[in-house]
Amino acid sequence: MDLKTYIRNVKDFPKPGIMFRDITTLLKDPEAFDFTLNQLYAFAKDLNINKVVGIESRGFIFGSLLAHKLKCGFIPVRKPGKLPAEKVSVSYSLEYGEDKLEIHKDAIQPGDKVLVHDDLLATGGTMNAVCQLIEKLGGKIVQVSFIIELSFLNGRDKLKSYDVRSIVNYEDEE
Repeated sequence: MDLKTYIRNVKDFPKPGIMFRDITTLLKDPEAFDFTLNQLYAFAKDLNINKVVGIESRGFIFGSLLAHKLKCGFIPVRKPGKLPAEKVSVSYSLEYGEDKLEIHKDAIQPGDKVLVHDDLLATGGTMNAVCQLIEKLGGKIVQVSFIIELSFLNGRDKLKSYDVRSIVNYEDEE
């Protein structure tokens, strides 16, 4: 199945010059949705993962489903002010500033085998920051997965020490 046909391209969103890859059109198609979940599951099914971490917010969709299929726990990583219990945070750089993400302090135990999922790999900054956060809590990153990879932005370069998997690759901005 060619998932690119199910991903909407939105020009100049969220700012001029950006081609936004929108998965909501993939999500509304049951066959594309199922195919995507099965591909992500195939990447991870034999890795003995016991926690799946999903990055806010689109990473929650397939991250939680993967956790269910892998019969393990799901952990959300959120923007500041969204988690109610004691948390740890990480700040990271964006093209146009800085951002911060948080995880509950008790979400990851030392030795947990973790898969981290997000919908899209661009520059790798967000995923790299989340992986550092998980490792700070003693978790072992077994795999990072994405639906979409924008390989022209070289995000894998920041994730060289991890098993990086993606389903759809865009080699240029169009």
